[in-house]
Amino acid sequence: KAGIPLSVMKVLDPRQLKPDSTETERILTVFDETIVKLEITRLIPRIIGSLERFARMLGPEITSSLLELQKLSVEIQDLLAGPGDEERRRAVEQCLKCSLRNTLRLFLANPLLYHGLKYEVWVRESAADVFIKAFKEFRDFTLERLLTSPDEEKEKIQFMEDISLRIEKNTETISALQAELEAAIQTRDEEVNSKDKKIENLKTSMENLAKECKADILQITKEGEKQQKEDEKASQDRCARLEQDVLHLRAQFKALVLEHRASELVLRKKRCKTERETEKWVQKYDTDMAEKQATYEEVEAVYNEEKAQLALLMEKHALLLQEYTEIEEERRMLKEKAEEAAREAARRNDAATYIQAFWKGYLVRSIYKSKLKKGKGKGKGRGK
Repeated sequence: KAGIPLSVMKVLDPRQLKPDSTETERILTVFDETIVKLEITRLIPRIIGSLERFARMLGPEITSSLLELQKLSVEIQDLLAGPGDEERRRAVEQCLKCSLRNTLRLFLANPLLYHGLKYEVWVRESAADVFIKAFKEFRDFTLERLLTSPDEEKEKIQFMEDISLRIEKNTETISALQAELEAAIQTRDEEVNSKDKKIENLKTSMENLAKECKADILQITKEGEKQQKEDEKASQDRCARLEQDVLHLRAQFKALVLEHRASELVLRKKRCKTERETEKWVQKYDTDMAEKQATYEEVEAVYNEEKAQLALLMEKHALLLQEYTEIEEERRMLKEKAEEAAREAARRNDAATYIQAFWKGYLVRSIYKSKLKKGKGKGKGRGK
């Protein structure tokens, strides 16, 4: 792909071709609408066969159009099956074409319905599918021809010629490689044959070696049997010694068992004595605990009674404390009132003292002034 020109890539891959003129778009639109009409036409027989199932989806207008199309199809089949009026057949064919065009127009007006039926209706593969596929290829070919310029066409031809030359060169290279491969295969076969001969020779030498080794094997077998007998004798002697050791160990085991049984008896006696003492201490503990429990219950009863009395006393104390607080508050208020009255009396006394002093000063000043006036009058009379 790196060596292929972009224009040639566009020609070789129709998916990269895009319309570049209004005429081309119109032609493609006609092709696409024709493909859709062909696909709808392929679905119509199956839809008519299950019209009750799809009637609700299709609607009354399309359903009536399909019924009319079915009626005309049956009529044209009857006319084609037997000899009849040629003009009548042509008239029915014309009506059938008109009805089909009307039905296709209704389907094209509702593309969602067509896409829904496309996935709902199952149709077996038939010649119509082959024709639709061929028509789509014709559409791509036409698009390619419409969008391919003369220069691009020349590039395509030149590219195809280059491809042909490359194919010829590759063919020659493949032929040479095949010759080399055959020579290599022949060489390998010769090597395999030589290796097979070597293997046969080795097998023969191994058979001869096996025959030669039989005598050695017999001698080794005899020596092995002799060694086995000696080992068996030594093993028997060792077993005898081991049996003696086992008897000795059994005697020691019995002695140890007797010794351990005696010590076990002593320990059992000690354990029984300990259990009796433990039971005695447990009984004593139970008796002491019962007495302490009775004492505890008596003390608890006294404690509960005193606790109830304490609660009553606390309630009385709370009431007395409240009354004491109220009395103290009354005393404080009375004390404050008395202090306020004392302060008021002191202020009044001070005010009275101040007023009396002011009045006394006023009287003294009045008397002093009157005396001064009398003295001045006497002096004036003497001067005259």
